[in-house]
Amino acid sequence: MIVTVDTTGVAAGDVVAVARHGARVALSDAAIEAMARSRAIVDRIEASGRPVYGVSTGFGALAGTPIATPRRAELQHALIRSHAAGVGAPMPPEVVRAMMLLRVRSLALGLSGVRPDLAQAMVALLNADVVPWVPEHGSLGASGDLAPLAHCALVLLGEGWVLGKDGSRVAAADALREAGLEPLRLAAKEGLALINGTDGMLGMLLLAIADAGHLLAMADVTAALAIEAMLGSERPFLPELHAIRPHPGQAVSAANIHRLLQNSAIMDSHRDDLAHAVQDAYSMRCAPQVAGAARDTLDFVTATAERELRSVVDNPVVLPDGRVESTGNFHGAPLGFAADFLAIAAAEVGAIAERRVDRLLDVTRSRQLPPFLSPDAGVNSGLMIAQYTAAGIVAENRRLAGPASVDSLPTSGMQEDHVSMGWAATRKLRTVLDNLTSLLAVELLSAVRGLQLRRPLTPSPAGRAAVIAVEEFAGQPGPDQFLAPIIDQARSVVAGRALRARIEEAVGALG
Repeated sequence: MIVTVDTTGVAAGDVVAVARHGARVALSDAAIEAMARSRAIVDRIEASGRPVYGVSTGFGALAGTPIATPRRAELQHALIRSHAAGVGAPMPPEVVRAMMLLRVRSLALGLSGVRPDLAQAMVALLNADVVPWVPEHGSLGASGDLAPLAHCALVLLGEGWVLGKDGSRVAAADALREAGLEPLRLAAKEGLALINGTDGMLGMLLLAIADAGHLLAMADVTAALAIEAMLGSERPFLPELHAIRPHPGQAVSAANIHRLLQNSAIMDSHRDDLAHAVQDAYSMRCAPQVAGAARDTLDFVTATAERELRSVVDNPVVLPDGRVESTGNFHGAPLGFAADFLAIAAAEVGAIAERRVDRLLDVTRSRQLPPFLSPDAGVNSGLMIAQYTAAGIVAENRRLAGPASVDSLPTSGMQEDHVSMGWAATRKLRTVLDNLTSLLAVELLSAVRGLQLRRPLTPSPAGRAAVIAVEEFAGQPGPDQFLAPIIDQARSVVAGRALRARIEEAVGALG
């Protein structure tokens, strides 16, 4: 697959394809022409001698310092070296690749005043799979992701580090030589154009959106399996009950759960028992209200990210009429708010899943299932400690759901006196979603154990598919096993697409 970067930018799916699946990148002729026109304006400004921020002045609090013409290229290189000041473990390759593609996208819009060679050099890094070593700490989300982007830009100069295939830190000069690439010399304005913008936080947000969409569908699956295993009622998920509270995500989630519970001998066994399940617990009955609200949150976040994909976030921008204007478009508030909002929603989807796990394991509330889902409880503890693990993760997600975007700290001699913390917001969102994967894995394992213990009654088609998938690595209920690798396998099932595909084959596509 080849992703072509045009003057209209790229799509969210393009970012995922390049970041995760190794898609190659190309620049359209129109993008190359737009960059060349923009560069010609910068060349004319530089020749005129008039002071313009980022071209003939210093940066940030040093914006009033004029830079002599012979030193302007030196200024751009010094900017990259000084701003590549991050610390900590390296960011995952998928995040760095997403960030690099989005920086190419920004340059290709033709308002940054850079030579096409600059964007071509970054495309060459992507296509050679040279991944800069970008430390996890350094960005405040304004003026964009300065430090992370500077670590990427430094590699273009043949300096800094790249991430080796074994996770080691490799000198950029050696990596470029091995890939057959030459270091780049920057011209006026180009260093600044490489580091101003929201590309890191937007890249992480787009990857998170892709993960969250799948996890919310799987949350409906694991909720339905748990409700079935606990002899819950399907009636709270009837469409007419959700039409009277018309939140779109809630309707989708309820329809998913209702469909997943059909054609089940387990559900048939108590459907006509008027004394049974007059009202299920909130964690069962209100599953669509929580997961549906998360779906609506995800829709808002997706719309925000799509707008950002169409945005020019450089500073200053070179307008077609020859003006060079300073902007605040690099400020990451829209993305920071969105990431914090989605982290809150995902944390609650995980929290309600843990409550269903606890109910499945509690002999006083699980409707005749054995204690902790062990057929020989006492000698065996069953899934008791798996619920402890889930509870600990829920507690961590509650801490991570605290918003990063309200925690501004002033920098650059009070020139940058309000920052977004969008990088921190999107980083912790990734952790929340990874934790949600673990919580749904524990619910999947617990629900399948419950369905197995309802035999000889047979579960729904979705339940049968889940039982088959889990039995491959967890076997039948019985003596205690080493649980950590089993939970890890369940995580892979939740994160993967195979079980969902088998379920959708049986019941139709999930919303």
